[in-house]
Amino acid sequence: MKVEVLLPQWGMGMNEGTILEWLKQVGDTVVEDEPLAEVESAKNQEQLESPASGTLVEILVQAGETVEVRTPVAIIEEA
Repeated sequence: MKVEVLLPQWGMGMNEGTILEWLKQVGDTVVEDEPLAEVESAKNQEQLESPASGTLVEILVQAGETVEVRTPVAIIEEA
């Protein structure tokens, strides 16, 4: 089953976030709650954690791109 990784809203005033760096690459195995990417939002840096265990099959938002909260940023194929 495919799981969308959404950009979470870490604070009430957060509307968007910028992917600073992907810590995992397409094809990598990931574990639920494992950090996937570094995200900057409103001058804060947060770690985007995996919502599921499986394989990272697609990155939808590249490093340096800014997207709105709840935008799908990656796809994980559950193991």
